[in-house]
Amino acid sequence: MKVSICKSKQHLGKEAASQGAGYIRDAIANYGQANIIVATGASQFEVLSELVKEDIDWSKVNGFHLDEYIGLPEGHPASFRKYLKERFVDIVHPGNFYYVDGNQDPVAECQRLSKLIQQVSIDVAFVGIGENAHLAFNDPPADFEVQIPFLVVELDEACRTQQMNEGWFETLDEVPKSAISMSIAQIMKSQNIICSVPDLRKADAVSKSVMGPVTPEVPASIMQQHLSAFLFLDPDSAAKISQS
Repeated sequence: MKVSICKSKQHLGKEAASQGAGYIRDAIANYGQANIIVATGASQFEVLSELVKEDIDWSKVNGFHLDEYIGLPEGHPASFRKYLKERFVDIVHPGNFYYVDGNQDPVAECQRLSKLIQQVSIDVAFVGIGENAHLAFNDPPADFEVQIPFLVVELDEACRTQQMNEGWFETLDEVPKSAISMSIAQIMKSQNIICSVPDLRKADAVSKSVMGPVTPEVPASIMQQHLSAFLFLDPDSAAKISQS
């Protein structure tokens, strides 16, 4: 996993988007299309705002949604479908975009999405990590072995508290307790991973993910084993990484 410490959150977004866009253009040039994974959350604001400006033939891009709460209406401010529709899909109009619909039967929805993503090779995954070092909604201890592309997960209190503190919900009780998430194994199948993590509140998770052992207790640490994973940080999120 290659780590880049950017001079600001805005610079982080520009650098991450630029590198990811390069992989998308390469895939289109080589295969006629590109398949990508798109994440949500506060960590992706700057990345997506820069990515949509890139010179890409988006009609040749197929996008897959990383995760979504179960039972949350699409119009809710915290809905990841709403987030992606407003910040990405309705701006670039990709050839296809496969949302995770948390209002359908969760098992059937996992099966539907799993069948779709198993038909393609993912060229680049845009992801972030949580304050508890979760990757997608795979909270610790994450299952590194399960091969199902999408699964139903229970959200731990640290994860739910983060969602509340970021302003998506007014109280902890409002945060759903379960979600549909892409599995760790499926994320790791991506040819390239662009992981963007700003903010001081993520510094501890970043340090453990980069410098600690690979362990299910730190889900994002699995990216140490990926041959083309890139972690983009700002000075705050990089604060606990040893520079020696």
